[in-house]
Amino acid sequence: MTANIGSYLTKRAFLNPNVEALYDVASGDRFTYAELNAMTNRTANALTDLGVIKGEKVGLLLMNGKEFEETFFAVAKLGAVVVPLNWRLVAEELAFILTDSDTTTLVFGTEFISTVEELHGSGSTPVRNWVHVGDPSARPEFAVQYEEIQSSAPDTEPEVEISPDDLLYTMYTSGTTGLPKGVMHTHHTAMWGILTVDATADQHFGDRYLVALPLFHVGALTPAVAAVFAGITQVVMREFDPVKVWKLIDEEKITTGLLVPAMLQFMLQFREAAGDVDFSTVRWFMSGASPVPKSLIEAYAEIGIEIHQVYGLTETCGPACLISPDEAIARAGSTGKEFFFTEVKIVRPDGSVCAPDEPGEVLVRGEHIMTGYLNRPEATAEAIIDGWLHTGDLAVMDADGYVYIQDRIKDMIISGGENVYPAEIENVILQHEGVADCAVIGVPSAKWGESPCAVVVRADPDLDEATVLAHCDGRLARFKLPRVAVFVEEIPRNPSGKALKRILREQFADLSVQ
Repeated sequence: MTANIGSYLTKRAFLNPNVEALYDVASGDRFTYAELNAMTNRTANALTDLGVIKGEKVGLLLMNGKEFEETFFAVAKLGAVVVPLNWRLVAEELAFILTDSDTTTLVFGTEFISTVEELHGSGSTPVRNWVHVGDPSARPEFAVQYEEIQSSAPDTEPEVEISPDDLLYTMYTSGTTGLPKGVMHTHHTAMWGILTVDATADQHFGDRYLVALPLFHVGALTPAVAAVFAGITQVVMREFDPVKVWKLIDEEKITTGLLVPAMLQFMLQFREAAGDVDFSTVRWFMSGASPVPKSLIEAYAEIGIEIHQVYGLTETCGPACLISPDEAIARAGSTGKEFFFTEVKIVRPDGSVCAPDEPGEVLVRGEHIMTGYLNRPEATAEAIIDGWLHTGDLAVMDADGYVYIQDRIKDMIISGGENVYPAEIENVILQHEGVADCAVIGVPSAKWGESPCAVVVRADPDLDEATVLAHCDGRLARFKLPRVAVFVEEIPRNPSGKALKRILREQFADLSVQ
């Protein structure tokens, strides 16, 4: 067995060839580990025929499904680098990522043809291989058909030597400057991410794990790889549907999974619509991406389902803190203690460790921490100091080591589990000639937990809310769009020019959206 993450699938297929590896809910197809590995090898060899070699970047613009996982493990086996792409982004945003990462091959689904045609037509990306997944009749002329090149390739194992320090994937997360940053993870960091998850979380061989989050998220990708490592069956949803989740729990005997708080809330709202379902097989659902309300944990406890709050980041390959099963209810509201192969501490601005229950910044250390941000050495140096990742998140740790996330030091907004950075929205709004100044803050949302609100200073006295919101539409992914715009005479700023968003949040404390 090698350091290659792709070899985990090879080994699992050897050990348990007939165990069900993956159920693709949308297609209705089921695959054993032997079958998934054979298809992955075909994909790897097909990519090799296209000229993909070790170190090259392969972008995945795909909905959840077998093709995503086949391609991920295939690229890993080749020693190439996966660039998972958020399919909610618009063409301009994707073009930046493809160019910044030097992605030369793009594997995309039928759903995204119009976006891909725009990317191809612009000629602004380094992509040379365009691989279409889905209905062959919809394939653009400039692309090859995934299913055709896969079926004609052999299922022999690729023979590529890699180092543990070779890149496995670059996953983009928006930065406070408004430009996305590529978080780099190697085969080594990913391996330790998996090891610390499997050593901490209550999951094991024979489990049936629900994948409902998009696989371009670390919160879905790391558990998917961990499932292969442990011999777990993945039940993969193409996209989240609260009624369908309840039915799948019953039909597929789901035991575990990860769902963000907004998903759990939707599921409660639609539980009756799912009919009479049996969810007694569920041991727990992990939940994170934003603080999990204690009331939500208690609501699930009342129906016999444990919610284990997790805290992590793309930069940590996912893991940081997790509440243990024996404390999930008693300490509802805590994100638990550090993962098994992880260190966490809370520090003051001067770097000294906080006293119990004293607020401070969360720092994380472990072998699963990213190697850095692609092409951004200064940002990397700011984030990782003496091996400790500075998260920018505010929390307290009690005397027993339990962490309670309080707020975000950074101005990030979390809307429906998606990270939204105000600076990116502000940059778009400031492009409008009728805007003199602006700042974006998060306001409570009944549907998404939190949504962006644009606080605008007019340059044109006739500028109205509808115009501001329309200006953003098409320039930003839909989950980033401000849901409301309000107008002020002046944005409060400190002497260095930084917007004082705390004052704005206080000023609009009574504002909320659906």
